[in-house]
Amino acid sequence: MTVRAMPPALSWRVFWRFQRWGAPGLLAVALAIGLIVAVQAGAVPVVLADWLAPFQAGDEGLSGGAYVLWHIRLPRALFAMLIGAALALAGGLTQGLFRNPLADPGLLGISSGAACAGAATIVFAASLHVAPELRVWLLPAAAFAGAMLICVLLDRVARWATPGSIVGLLLTGVALNAITVAVMGLCIYMASDDQLRTLTFWTLGSLSAGSWRQVAALLLVLAGALWATRFLMRALNALALGEAAALHVGIDVGRLRTQVIVLVAVLTGFAVAWCGGIGFIGLIAPHLVRTWLGADQRRVLPLSMLAGGLLLLLADTLARSVAIPAEVPVGIFTALLGGPFFLLLLRRFRHGTA
Repeated sequence: MTVRAMPPALSWRVFWRFQRWGAPGLLAVALAIGLIVAVQAGAVPVVLADWLAPFQAGDEGLSGGAYVLWHIRLPRALFAMLIGAALALAGGLTQGLFRNPLADPGLLGISSGAACAGAATIVFAASLHVAPELRVWLLPAAAFAGAMLICVLLDRVARWATPGSIVGLLLTGVALNAITVAVMGLCIYMASDDQLRTLTFWTLGSLSAGSWRQVAALLLVLAGALWATRFLMRALNALALGEAAALHVGIDVGRLRTQVIVLVAVLTGFAVAWCGGIGFIGLIAPHLVRTWLGADQRRVLPLSMLAGGLLLLLADTLARSVAIPAEVPVGIFTALLGGPFFLLLLRRFRHGTA
């Protein structure tokens, strides 16, 4: 018996339909399953009645497992998904801007810049005269400013010193990382005992600050960033062919670069301000999607958000589960996952298959 190959036209049609519906559907189902697993994991058991408790007793009457579910685990799980989506979108935009599959806000120093500005704010905020109602936005604003500064420096230095060089780009990121780490070390040296404990846990990465208020705020930020990204996807596809090709088809490369830098700084700044240092999500998620579905940014960027949300949700579930009732900083798990993955990427890139 002979097996007939699928006609090329039919094969392409099946792949196109999978790209449009199958991949988002699979990721959405995986996210739903991951969310259920995340809210079930922990020292306090959650039963079906706890899911229905707010509709029966009201929000004020919640106790036991219902309170843990609705006020701790569910907002934290949603917060993890949104932070993962933000980091993945920032990573995908960074890779598209620099035309480099190894680019990532963490590896290039953008996250470190946000963390450095955030650490300085934690240490010196008490001496600043800021209105109480504005103080809650002080840390996100500082983290955004730090991320923006590193983005601009990275773009300028890499284009001036090593134009078009991937190794040069990474080395520029290493140099900027070293500077920000030195400044953070100075902040740690000057911190009080309470500030030092806050800085230690914050720099390792934690999602314990997740609440319904943070979920709502981050949802607005992410929705705005995704809306803005819609207008950049075709331009990033053109930029992938080179700056000359992008200019030839009418893309304002300078304006595109500015828009992407601002978006990456906003996403990274908010993520670092609320969660500290969580690395490699922005590297892993876009690369997996690109390997799976191709390099079209119209697919890569939205689906990277789903993949990043799933990755960070699973990492946070492990962080909460391995040492109950204690909690391991989630940044440790993402680093353990991302370090070997980055080495694998370097190996593939060396052999020309990345």
